[in-house]
Amino acid sequence: MSARAILSPVAGQVISLADVPDPVFSAQMVGSGVALRPAPNDGSVEVRSPVAGTILKLHPHAFVVFTEDKAGVLVHIGIDTVKMRGAGFELVAAEGDRVEAGDLVVTYDPAAIAAAGYSDVVPVVLMDSKPDSVTSASIDNSVAVGDLLFELP
Repeated sequence: MSARAILSPVAGQVISLADVPDPVFSAQMVGSGVALRPAPNDGSVEVRSPVAGTILKLHPHAFVVFTEDKAGVLVHIGIDTVKMRGAGFELVAAEGDRVEAGDLVVTYDPAAIAAAGYSDVVPVVLMDSKPDSVTSASIDNSVAVGDLLFELP
């Protein structure tokens, strides 16, 4: 796999950022990318790093991995899940950790997100990139953890 490859952090259906129910992501204010509708799961969902790099920021509901190419890749678990204040999430990694693509970073309980009334869609965004600068052949397809989502432009 190319060092520029961004891999799927969870299994699910790939959707366009335009279909994310949050204007910050759908208008690509944070950057270009794709999102995932996680596959139905009765237990804990593992969220893995989409790239190799250093965990620059880590919150229960989101993390940013900074690659050696100086690209920041944001994985945001759910919409408005910051309001859950960490309930239903478990951090496995720590800020400053070096990770490889596929390393476990966070686990979450999809039932907790649903009970709180939030969407569990997972945007994967190349931070500070121009709108529509990321393209993906995976949109509307189902992917497994570790499958290619897109390549760094």
